[in-house]
Amino acid sequence: MIKRILLLLISISLVSCDPATLQRVMDSVGEAGISNTDISNGLKQALDKGISSGVSYLSKTDGFYKSPYKILLPADAQKVVEKLRVVPGFSSVEEEITKRLNRSAEDAVKRAKPIFVSAIKQMTFKDVRNILMGDKNAATQYLHRTTNSKLYKEFNPVIVQSLNKFGALDYWADAVNAYNRIPFVKKMNPKLDDYVTNRALDGVFKMVEKKEFDIRTNIRSRTTDLLRKVFALQDK
Repeated sequence: MIKRILLLLISISLVSCDPATLQRVMDSVGEAGISNTDISNGLKQALDKGISSGVSYLSKTDGFYKSPYKILLPADAQKVVEKLRVVPGFSSVEEEITKRLNRSAEDAVKRAKPIFVSAIKQMTFKDVRNILMGDKNAATQYLHRTTNSKLYKEFNPVIVQSLNKFGALDYWADAVNAYNRIPFVKKMNPKLDDYVTNRALDGVFKMVEKKEFDIRTNIRSRTTDLLRKVFALQDK
């Protein structure tokens, strides 16, 4: 049965985009024992598990700060902290601002899941079909490609709120203003919210990619009947 389903999926990828033709092929898949709805729901379930896992991990204390996803200061900011090490009151500015940035990301990412889930719900079955038979990170690539701009717009205000909650923006503005008073230095812009937003989103996407790869390659990670049934298609 699995071989028959696989052949049908391959044939779908070869047919034209004519809606009537596509629907006839989809109906035959349903008769084979797994429907297009099952396939769509299975992949969306895998993405949801990846997002849930990623958000749960990253939103814990030190989820960013003491993990491979730690947000470091950008190169321009490094110039600021290097100069300020000898300025009274700013000797530990790098450690302090780095901690505050990561605490802000940990706090903000708790509110990210609904944004990602909404994006998943917009996937069409054509998207799902291509992803299922695609690369080991095809779902994550799709999600990043089609939603990153919208996610940024919705997530950036959340990041700003969290940065303010932990006093990161005011603290960094004070540090940059102190730096800008140093003679002969190139003036710096104290804004960091854009940078932190992008790094936080990168962390979530990397966690989703890790979970997707695990589900695709490790049968034991397919913890529901639907995941086992749908991802058996790509195994063949």
